[in-house]
Amino acid sequence: MRCSNQFLLSLLFLVFIISIAEAQSVLQKGKTAYENNKKAEAKKVLATIDDDQSDYAEAQYLLGRISFDEQDYESAADFFEEASDTNPKNPNYHNWYGNALGNIAKDANPLSQGILAPKMKAAWEKAIELDAKNMDARLSLIEYYTQAPGFMGGSYEKAYQMASQIKMIDLSEGHRAAGNIYYREKKIVEAEKEFIAMVKADPKKISGLASFYAQQKQYDKAFTIYENELKMDNNMLVVYQLGRLSAVSGLKLEQGEMHLKKYLAYQPQKNEPSHAGAYLRLGNIYEKKGNKTEAKQAYSLSLKLDPNTKEAKEGLERVK
Repeated sequence: MRCSNQFLLSLLFLVFIISIAEAQSVLQKGKTAYENNKKAEAKKVLATIDDDQSDYAEAQYLLGRISFDEQDYESAADFFEEASDTNPKNPNYHNWYGNALGNIAKDANPLSQGILAPKMKAAWEKAIELDAKNMDARLSLIEYYTQAPGFMGGSYEKAYQMASQIKMIDLSEGHRAAGNIYYREKKIVEAEKEFIAMVKADPKKISGLASFYAQQKQYDKAFTIYENELKMDNNMLVVYQLGRLSAVSGLKLEQGEMHLKKYLAYQPQKNEPSHAGAYLRLGNIYEKKGNKTEAKQAYSLSLKLDPNTKEAKEGLERVK
């Protein structure tokens, strides 16, 4: 009898181990599909993970990421909230819940914004409480502090305090954050000092300083930075930025066209500018050169790749 009981316990334990392994393999399958941009497959797989399984929270989080990528922020918020309720100790879940609410608030009416604001603020604060080095949540709170009215917790003083805290974690990122806050307050001299300090702390962020000069229409400084960067490293992101700078400034159009065509022959990696964006800027260059036919073609290709490219739609209207 004892042997039978031991055999039964062993069998039950084996079934338990197998069930855990299967659940983990299902989650991994869904995660791999998402990472390979097979979102429909990922959704189908992740939806099979029930709320009584250990991977349920992570599955909900990944489903939220898919909805967020698809700009379905309402669904994303529901998934992220479910993930954070299921596992309240994961800072990522709270951070992305705040992100989803923030995107919903952008198009909401003032009453709805008033309801959403404290929720998104609390979500980012919780993420930081759980992980003091959560940079995304800290930067999101800076956005909140500089955009929300005072009665909702908006405060430039709090924004600068957050930037100072970021400097303790990552000096260059802290300077970047402070520079962006000064820029929003239209304190351009102070902003420039912060961006220069950012580059001193991390020379790899030189493009951030170039972007600042481009925004200030100090195009010569921006071109000089990007061209020097390109001499040292044939970085495709710099190639794109040189093309974009030509498109925006109207300067060095021939070189800008060459840079953008070079970028279009390259396959962008994750988080790099898309071909839709490159075609948009190529359309800008053709338009500035007076080549309406080529501009129309470039804008059309941009919209074909991304129908939501507003600037391409506007450009197409101009060159009809």
